[in-house]
Amino acid sequence: MCALPPGSTIGILGGGQLGRMLAVAAAQLGYSVHIYCPEKNNPAEQVSNSATHATYEDLEALAAFAQAVDVVTYEFENIPVETVNDIANTTPVFPNSEVLKISQDRLSEKTFINDLGIDTAPFKAVSSAQEAIEALRDIGYPAVLKTRRFGYDGKGQVIVKSEDEIVAAWDGLNSDKIIIEGFIEFDLEISVVAVRSQDGEVKCFAPVENEHKNHILDLSIAPARIGADLREEAVAKATRIIENIDYVGVLTVEFFVSSKEPKLRVNEIAPRVHNSGHWTIEACPSSQFEQHIRAICGLPLGDCSFTGEARMTNLIGEDIFELPDLLAEPGANVHHYGKSDVKPGRKMGHVTRLNPEPS
Repeated sequence: MCALPPGSTIGILGGGQLGRMLAVAAAQLGYSVHIYCPEKNNPAEQVSNSATHATYEDLEALAAFAQAVDVVTYEFENIPVETVNDIANTTPVFPNSEVLKISQDRLSEKTFINDLGIDTAPFKAVSSAQEAIEALRDIGYPAVLKTRRFGYDGKGQVIVKSEDEIVAAWDGLNSDKIIIEGFIEFDLEISVVAVRSQDGEVKCFAPVENEHKNHILDLSIAPARIGADLREEAVAKATRIIENIDYVGVLTVEFFVSSKEPKLRVNEIAPRVHNSGHWTIEACPSSQFEQHIRAICGLPLGDCSFTGEARMTNLIGEDIFELPDLLAEPGANVHHYGKSDVKPGRKMGHVTRLNPEPS
């Protein structure tokens, strides 16, 4: 493992709030940041040294970007695999493109997880409404139809409760690459943010409990209100996943927790820093963003320890107008993402509150 010296430049594919917080963490460790993003005046660019505005298919722009930086990472998982491979011909990219191939296709993702001996919801890939009807005779109702690619925050999926609803649901998804998942009754959702260094060291933050509104993360509670055995099991399974894909950087594993066996099922993996890990900025010696920068730059991993309780609340849409009151609230750690257009469902910022004792 050869560490990048301070003054080196980190290239980040994507210009959203995750890239913004990665850039801040990079600056803290003495690195410059170059953002590559099609959109101008993006949140990450506002706190970075330089930016390239071009599509992810622009080979000439990608080549110039790769030559201008010392290492490359990405802040969201829908970067084209070909883009990462092109850059990797010139400059190291962490995580590598193999994890994108897995995580960008729900069928590949769930197959990979099951092959590790880790449970998911029952699933089946289908390519027509008739195949869906036949598959659901085995899986049962209710069930969830999901596009295999490009779904997030509840997009690209629909619940069906009877055979009568399948055709309309199928037409609404507008794809012939669909995965059907059996509907899982669960008590809560948790996630584990894990990090793996270039020399294979793995560390995990405390499992966190997530609550959603309109399919968008609303509140994360750390630590998750589950027993010690389940916490250990979740960390062990997240570790098994990150160790089996030659991964470098932060990876997040979401689980459904049920009172019935199996008590833990993986919902999905995200090959990046994650919304449910924002609380680590104030609550841990090394945040998820710093850990990611450490890993991709070949530095020793930091400390993930955490005592007490943290609660992170997303500021969605017009929630950002509460900013003056939040700034006046003692103990509120407020983050504004620098987005000028306020839209329903858009993540505009977050606030983290720390307590010395779990509640």
